[in-house]
Amino acid sequence: MEAQNNKSLRELQAEVDAWIQTVGVRYFNELTNTAILMEEVGELARVMARKYGEQSFKAGETENLAEEMADVLFVLICLANQTGVDLAAAFRQKMELKTSRDQQRHRNNPKIQTEPATKNEG
Repeated sequence: MEAQNNKSLRELQAEVDAWIQTVGVRYFNELTNTAILMEEVGELARVMARKYGEQSFKAGETENLAEEMADVLFVLICLANQTGVDLAAAFRQKMELKTSRDQQRHRNNPKIQTEPATKNEG
């Protein structure tokens, strides 16, 4: 099971593609998948607002943070597959860009040099 949890992005893209071809019949079109991605991000935001923000869970709601993140990842992988994006390569390029561009930026930002203030209970 450990190997299943350590798949590369390329392996995940291949797994999703195989699932779509065998179980999912076909990819939804790109616009539909973009709308689904926005829906899934909204569901993730709802859980985050309830778990880490000031909102509370409604009766019957569950804290399914991992599931919501997985939903976002699945649809993002679908979009990458159908648009020809290699997520592993794209992510590597982004990390290289962020590292070179932001080398000193965050260290020199006084806004993030201290822990965020929290409201006192009471």
